[in-house]
Amino acid sequence: MTNDARPPGPVLQARGISKVFGGVRALSEVDFTLGEGEAHALVGENGAGKSTLIKVLTGVHRPDAGEVLLSGEPRTFTRPLEAQRAGISTIYQEVNLIPLMSAAQNVYLGREPRTALGLVDTRAMERQAAALMDSYGIEVDVRRPLRTLGLGAQQMVALARAVSIDARVVIMDEPTSSLEPREVRTLFDVIGRLRAQGIAIVYVSHRMDELYEVCERVSVLRDGRLVHTGDLADLPRLELVAMMLGRSASEMAGSGVTEFGDQEHTQAGEPVLVAEHLTRKHEIEDVALSVRPGEVLGLGGLLGAGRSETLKAVAGAMPLDRGHVSLDGKRVRSGSVPAAIRAGVVLLPEDRKAEGIIPNLSVRENIVLAALPRLSRLGFTSRRRQDAVVRTMMDRLHIKASSPEQPVSELSGGNQQKVMIARWLAMSPRVLLLDEPTRGIDVGAKAEVQSLVDELAREGLGIVLVSSELEEVIEGADRMVVLKDGAVVAELTGEDITEDRLMAALSTQTTAPEPGAALEEASRG
Repeated sequence: MTNDARPPGPVLQARGISKVFGGVRALSEVDFTLGEGEAHALVGENGAGKSTLIKVLTGVHRPDAGEVLLSGEPRTFTRPLEAQRAGISTIYQEVNLIPLMSAAQNVYLGREPRTALGLVDTRAMERQAAALMDSYGIEVDVRRPLRTLGLGAQQMVALARAVSIDARVVIMDEPTSSLEPREVRTLFDVIGRLRAQGIAIVYVSHRMDELYEVCERVSVLRDGRLVHTGDLADLPRLELVAMMLGRSASEMAGSGVTEFGDQEHTQAGEPVLVAEHLTRKHEIEDVALSVRPGEVLGLGGLLGAGRSETLKAVAGAMPLDRGHVSLDGKRVRSGSVPAAIRAGVVLLPEDRKAEGIIPNLSVRENIVLAALPRLSRLGFTSRRRQDAVVRTMMDRLHIKASSPEQPVSELSGGNQQKVMIARWLAMSPRVLLLDEPTRGIDVGAKAEVQSLVDELAREGLGIVLVSSELEEVIEGADRMVVLKDGAVVAELTGEDITEDRLMAALSTQTTAPEPGAALEEASRG
């Protein structure tokens, strides 16, 4: 999806942009130029300055130095609405819409069509929203409340809103992180149509395949500085990753697909966790699984197969129609998150913004939040014990923050993810459920999280891993339970955990195994 003709002129420019937060320099004299109809990749590790630059371009932050130009004219945006009205629209990784409103209401929020009496014309709004979705090949029932749609569908609604405001520039921040392959193809088709209309795209993603398919130029940020701008086709992937990490291409040459270790983990004794007959109507059906100490169990399947629902059921976050979970042979009260946590089962959720971090609290408060009862005596909380836990976790997980008191919302996505992991490790869990643990984080942070999963398994923690990146779950799992339409359809172990075997299971198996079959097979080892 490239455009052979060089864009006729810059539609958006940033010149010498610098920004400092509390003594920490987030951007240092960054230049950025976006041509009309161009798709431009903006890459870098988490904390490199990508989000800060986007927020400067869209009026969230005022730069301390430098200027922003739109079609050659200097512009000063004091709030995002001003940038939006000027034609700069943004699609964020975490969908930033209103869950209780319909898809149509979200698309036209603040721009609703009106009747002659000045009332909102709901029928016209739904008709226009449906036509807009259809014109871009997006399949969404625009009358449904946004919260009833999957994350992928919500992201497509956000895309429709972005392109409906006469945008000249659309900034896409990890737009495919919640999309299934079919939706990704739809997104790429939309990008092609936008570019044909002269709309410029700023594309932020950590997925190399997407960058090389969608974009023609790339800008690389590292530690708040611009380290490279040029044609993407002239830049080998290994060299691009090396630039992001500040390493040489020769250093990167020996690195594999993931940072998971090659050796299998030592899985000792009986299963620490056993789940049987987990069932919730229209969500999951008779799911059974087990996890041994020191084992990484992967849940394979496509988006919507029931992977996240299974994790929520095990963690007590989703009520069940039937079924139960046992830890060390003792049943855990169903549908109770506190009961699961007390038993030693904790969940790292897929959506860290909505279900994970508490943005208004500090790094320290986010880490110790769940462990406060353990750190208290006679109703009083020990700050000394809190600080000890926080120091240990920040050192172990290499969390980058100016101090433990920095608001967690100011951290990069990768560091926010580490804070969430730290919160649960502070509870000394027996089983850690990881739902998309590397979603939307850079290659460096991703490698650190993958290495941490390996390390925790070697220490005897039972881990259940869900990832939409096939390489990650295939490389990381000792055993894989494959889900389709909410039911277990296969189980893969050892050398059978391959992409071919996984896809064969998903395409040929149409009915679930006998209830408990996967569990019995796992118990036999």
